[in-house]
Amino acid sequence: MAKATSTTSKRKSSDKKKPVEAPKPKVPAKKIKQRNQVLKGKNGGTQLVLIEDVPFLGRPGDVVEVKAGYARNYLVPNSLAVTPSPHNIRLLERFQIRVKLAKEARIADIRVLSDQITRTASVTIEANSNEEGQLYGSVGPIEVSRALKGKNITVEPEMVHMAEHIKFCGQFPDIELHLGYEIVARIMVNVIPLAAPRR
Repeated sequence: MAKATSTTSKRKSSDKKKPVEAPKPKVPAKKIKQRNQVLKGKNGGTQLVLIEDVPFLGRPGDVVEVKAGYARNYLVPNSLAVTPSPHNIRLLERFQIRVKLAKEARIADIRVLSDQITRTASVTIEANSNEEGQLYGSVGPIEVSRALKGKNITVEPEMVHMAEHIKFCGQFPDIELHLGYEIVARIMVNVIPLAAPRR
């Protein structure tokens, strides 16, 4: 019987199976955050693609090189420019089509405004003056703009270009109105003395 027990003990030891390892769950690879690297221009500045028209810098779609602080603190936060990634360039191409259509509509509106100003021909402004016709103060772009708005012609003071303010009563032809997109209209301004109040 001793032999039987020894064989059974061998069997028991051989019957012991190694524990089956459970399959490890698949862990996705660790995502590495990629920062949008700012492209540097040939002069060491930051390269950006303009979205809006920026004075003295460029028009929409232009790739410009500016100082890093100007890009970081002004252009990008005010949505005037974006980094030139392939995605942004595709979006910009679509945006430029819409901008082009809007620009054509704006130019058509400005031409209509120019025709309306040409038909108006002149504007009369009353101002305080002495008996010799010298004004107490002057007539400038603000007064011309206000007079045009009185005739339902919307012209901002920045659009009125005068060599100098008017300081005498009289007729002043060829006051230029720069309406935008290089469209210029001319108007005559008549400055007359303010009527004295009746007593």
